[in-house]
Amino acid sequence: MRRNVAVVWVLYDAQDDAIAGYYTLSAASVETTAVPEGEAGRLPRYPHLPVILLGRLAVSSDPTYRGRGLGGVLLVDALKRAAHLRDTIGAVAVVVDAKDVVARGFYEHYGFQRPQDSEWRLFISMGTIETL
Repeated sequence: MRRNVAVVWVLYDAQDDAIAGYYTLSAASVETTAVPEGEAGRLPRYPHLPVILLGRLAVSSDPTYRGRGLGGVLLVDALKRAAHLRDTIGAVAVVVDAKDVVARGFYEHYGFQRPQDSEWRLFISMGTIETL
């Protein structure tokens, strides 16, 4: 954060004075070849495309916050914020690097797609975000 690499957004539980979850966003770019095939045809033919990186997304390990859908709440907030940022800085998608199979399934449930050449990087276009 101090080096302006990412910005952290926190879900704060004021009643319990605790952090329930958080996510980070930062500017990034991807090679056009790293875009899922179904999306690539709609994008400009630049070698690199601007995206917003969802760097981290986590819910507290405290049982109070587990199983309440807070991960989905945080993700939807991140995608809405990314769509708003797109109008300011320009970005064709949000990308995330899933840490494991469970996380990958979570993101795919919300419409993220995997490019053919990546097992863990996932991509959701701004057009898809607008339909959510």
